[in-house]
Amino acid sequence: MEIIFTDISGASLEQPKLASKLIPEWYKEMDSYPDKNKKPDGNGFGNGTIKRCMPVFDAITAGYIIESPADVWVSLRDGIQYFEWASHSLIGFHSIEQAPNHPNKKPFAYPKWHNPWSITTPKGYSTLFVQPFHRESLFTVFSGIVDTDTYTAPVNFPFTINDPAFEGLIPKGTPIVQVIPFKRDSWTMKLGNKKDLEAQDKVLKKLQSKFFDRYKLMFWQRKEYK
Repeated sequence: MEIIFTDISGASLEQPKLASKLIPEWYKEMDSYPDKNKKPDGNGFGNGTIKRCMPVFDAITAGYIIESPADVWVSLRDGIQYFEWASHSLIGFHSIEQAPNHPNKKPFAYPKWHNPWSITTPKGYSTLFVQPFHRESLFTVFSGIVDTDTYTAPVNFPFTINDPAFEGLIPKGTPIVQVIPFKRDSWTMKLGNKKDLEAQDKVLKKLQSKFFDRYKLMFWQRKEYK
């Protein structure tokens, strides 16, 4: 499957990056085991840190990252945050009336990143746009899903600054949003029965056969983004 990013700005911007190439420093620097000492924890489990957790790894490395193409400066004037950017048509605004009850409501307006990339996915595939997982950030993007097989215009990203008193620089190259394509399907919820419970018991027994990397070695499936 292919996901196509088309630069509609004409500015020859740096292309979106694989999320797997932008793993956050805190994760890379963390040891896989406390004090680099791999051993059982005394309760029948291994003592791995979150770095051994494949669900966290899969979230961090899923899809692609769009970064800010230019510096943005945030300043306070009478308690209101103002934005100034070095180049490009980088930031727009939504009025508060468009989301008056949002939990991240601000007193003036919702800023939004202008996305310089048009995104196209194959038929039947949509795209999740979300705050980059497990990364520190000065701001929080509003998550959304777009059917990028039919809607190929650029998708912009409203956000809020986390600290209403923040002043300073959001530097060029800051991760703005994580882009994760997925296949649409129809789902029906049901409750598990005795057969499902028995299947779960088999999974638990299988897990109990190893101390370390249980999920990774016995259940995890590799995801590929190129």
